[in-house]
Amino acid sequence: MAILCTFPDCCRSQSTELKVEMVALHEKRVRKCLSKVKGIERVEVEASLQKVVVTGCVNRSKILKALRRVGLRAEPWSPHNELLSAYATTSLMFNNSYSFF
Repeated sequence: MAILCTFPDCCRSQSTELKVEMVALHEKRVRKCLSKVKGIERVEVEASLQKVVVTGCVNRSKILKALRRVGLRAEPWSPHNELLSAYATTSLMFNNSYSFF
């Protein structure tokens, strides 16, 4: 007797990194939205980087669709996003630490 896989796209747990445009208030909304998606085991949110790491046996397009359905802008994470986040954080620190007037 053969055992059929419930999730045909992947049978192992995998991590998916996403960039989700959010403020601190959206973290709870992200977690609640993704808790309803079958196959997700763990959700890690780094609000300062606008980065969400989803671990589980679920297709990336399914995750993106769920986030967009609740009105959140989401896209796959890329190293370019990390560079932009580092630059934005550095420039904010510089602007806040010096007063020219």
